[in-house]
Amino acid sequence: MTADSAPQATAELAALAELCGLRSAPALTNEQRAVLRQQLDAAIARCDWFTVGVMAPTASAAAQALRATEAALGWPALELDPGCALPEAIEGPAFLKANQNSGRFLVRAEAGLGEGILITGHSPADPGAEATWGPLPLDFF
Repeated sequence: MTADSAPQATAELAALAELCGLRSAPALTNEQRAVLRQQLDAAIARCDWFTVGVMAPTASAAAQALRATEAALGWPALELDPGCALPEAIEGPAFLKANQNSGRFLVRAEAGLGEGILITGHSPADPGAEATWGPLPLDFF
């Protein structure tokens, strides 16, 4: 499987690590979602704070995916960086970068990306816990 291809929704995708290197999030079965969510929850429990990247067909879809991620994981809602355009003012594909350390997120027009959510865990006390997980489907949470 190349980095540009996404696996089909089959039983062969069984680990969070198998998403690494994909350009876009794959279609997932309900069983795969449950397994990946369990693995993700265990991984994020070891980290202190997170950055989130969202590649989406629109800036509004990226912002919705961020809000769903925050709600599902019990994270406080981040604020739009004041120097950034409002998501509804951005046309076409977009990339959103959220940073819990700064408490803010940025969103910008960005063509040529795949689609999905990337979560990076940060842990200064346990660098071995740090990793990036995804891409997860925009509706994963």
